[in-house]
Amino acid sequence: MTLLRSFAARITGHCIRLFARAITAVRADWQGIAPIPRQRVYYSNHTSNADMPMIWSVLPAALRRDVRPVAAADYWLKTKLRAFIGPEVFNCVLIDRRPEVNDKPMDKILAALDDGSSLIIFPEGNRNMGADDLLPFKAGLYNMGLARPDVDLVPTWVANLNTIMPKGEIIPLPLICTVTFGAPIHVQPGETKDKFLSRAAKALSDLKPELGA
Repeated sequence: MTLLRSFAARITGHCIRLFARAITAVRADWQGIAPIPRQRVYYSNHTSNADMPMIWSVLPAALRRDVRPVAAADYWLKTKLRAFIGPEVFNCVLIDRRPEVNDKPMDKILAALDDGSSLIIFPEGNRNMGADDLLPFKAGLYNMGLARPDVDLVPTWVANLNTIMPKGEIIPLPLICTVTFGAPIHVQPGETKDKFLSRAAKALSDLKPELGA
């Protein structure tokens, strides 16, 4: 990245954070973990393309600098603007989801962890467009926890975002978006994939605010 593009990426990132706070008043709720520099995988529910920017925006600068969202290449490389924001502003780990491409996403993810980065991931895989319950988790979260057991896996619930900006609407509703960070989990010795993913999903669901709260 050239010096000019690096400067542009920093300015763009700052504008994204200001926009997120102005539109949604997004705030962080650190319920089960402190915002300290430590390598983590923040795994979240997924209802909107804005989920990742909201999580990224509420992280303190000391944490945000080392966080890389895991994201779909076909989305972030679709336009020139996205191709700038995804790789250069968010420093995404881009995964090619086309079945004919042998992209080896776990190799990219583990390489990012080995470089010292923290990650933001969405284990449901696809956006959950209205179901009350989480979609079944993909195996990736388990594979990360198994391969890198010292990395904290942090459940991260993004609340109200789909209500603030319903699909098809262009005017946001005046609600506060809250990003809640829970207590970290790890794969236990001998724990099966299905048992771990069920436990991980419950840890995330337990952070969901009660209606009216």
